[in-house]
Amino acid sequence: MTAGRLPEEDVTPNPQEVEFMAATLESRHGMLAAQIADFFSTLHGHNGDAGRSWAWAGVAQLVRKRERERQNTHF
Repeated sequence: MTAGRLPEEDVTPNPQEVEFMAATLESRHGMLAAQIADFFSTLHGHNGDAGRSWAWAGVAQLVRKRERERQNTHF
């Protein structure tokens, strides 16, 4: 069990939190944002925290979606 977290605690972020996490990573890490989110997803997955792993995977997916949208609007 992760220190400071109750087993029944729901850590699933709402859509606004995922958006904020993605925007924060993009603003701080640019093109590496999706890879960083993937890292956190894998890290939490290996530590047995499926909820946080899933949340970070959603952040990575959103970052990649936004990257594709930006590319499509520039051409």
